[in-house]
Amino acid sequence: MPGIALTKINQSKFNQSKMEKSTIEIPPFTSNQKIIIAILALLQFTVILDFMIISPLGDILMKKLDMTTSNFGFAVSGYAFSAGISGLLAAGFADRFDRKKLLIFFYAGFIIGTVFCAFASSYWMLLFARIFTGLFGGVIGSVSLAIVTDLFVIHQRGRVMGFIQMAFATSQILGIPLGLYFANNWGWHSAFIMIAALGVLILIAIVTKMEPVTKHLELQSDKNPFLHLLHTLSNKNYQVGFAAIAFLSVGGFMLQPFGTAFLVNNIHISQLQLPMVFFFTGLSVLFIMPIIGRLSDKISKFKLFCAGSLISIIMVLIYTNLSPIPLWEVVVINMILFMGIMSRMIPATTLNTAIPEMKDRGAYMSITSSLQQIAGGIAAVCAGFIVHQKTKISPLENYDILGYVIAVTTFCTALLMWRVNQLAKSKDVIAKK
Repeated sequence: MPGIALTKINQSKFNQSKMEKSTIEIPPFTSNQKIIIAILALLQFTVILDFMIISPLGDILMKKLDMTTSNFGFAVSGYAFSAGISGLLAAGFADRFDRKKLLIFFYAGFIIGTVFCAFASSYWMLLFARIFTGLFGGVIGSVSLAIVTDLFVIHQRGRVMGFIQMAFATSQILGIPLGLYFANNWGWHSAFIMIAALGVLILIAIVTKMEPVTKHLELQSDKNPFLHLLHTLSNKNYQVGFAAIAFLSVGGFMLQPFGTAFLVNNIHISQLQLPMVFFFTGLSVLFIMPIIGRLSDKISKFKLFCAGSLISIIMVLIYTNLSPIPLWEVVVINMILFMGIMSRMIPATTLNTAIPEMKDRGAYMSITSSLQQIAGGIAAVCAGFIVHQKTKISPLENYDILGYVIAVTTFCTALLMWRVNQLAKSKDVIAKK
């Protein structure tokens, strides 16, 4: 009888444990947290739009500034490489200052760089402007992620990342079509002026509405910032996260730069039809982001990532092998493709935030962002050499090969993300003890 009683007790504990796991309590957002989410989402909107606008303007820029595909690849990667370098240089100092002050400094530099882009009149001036913008813009994402990780618990971060990643969708729905409208009516320079003007308004909101973020300053043990950088880089668990996020960026940086040139020259979509493609693509992402964010807080983030990866691989292979088709088919394919891509981003980013300790978060996020940008820069350069265009109006060649490379990279990313998931699980078990 004691054995039966013991079995019942164990079964009761097992059922209780199972119930606790299946009903995770998700804390509500405070009013201050809602303000932070709104500011970071708007900030990300401008940073993403500044990078994304290069792609839809790609065909115009290559014609207006007399650039080859490899020149354009370097113009895109110039931002990425400078962002990566500045992120590494800033990593050692990222945990030694109020995160709000860091955000203000780098965002102000980003706005100035965007103004430089607006007044570029040659390929070399544009390249310099993109490098300058990258020096500041590349650090903003890591500072934002560190703020999210400091101010939100793990079971809130999926929703937070869902809202912030909606900036991508909003840039597709409003930013890119509006930027193309400005470019088609007042020249491509006006698109960058629009971004800079919006950035000034957001900077004012950061200064006046965001409170200082300084809790991490109490936990610092490395007085030397370079020693702090070295300790963060040498952590083997952190290295897995670095590799996974770096691989995550490769596919996007390979696909996006030549997306509009492919649509215009291969699929025969006109410049006036491009805003419609981006509008509906962004609309689909805007629809899926909150759903993915909530699912990411309730179910396995890794399984969600794998589902998004599978969709991405299938759709990338379809997209890069397209021949001329009706506009509505292009819109549908783009919508499903980007829904798959963004279904990877939220769970991957959320899992990655679980890896670093609070005292290392600023440095970890800066290094992650840097490696992501550098890997993306290399990917953009490689894409520029893989894809060829004989004349300014001829179809792009080897775009299908680009799709196969992206598919293999996506599969490798899933393997690395499995390891990140294991590390996040083990850390969660230790924290509960």
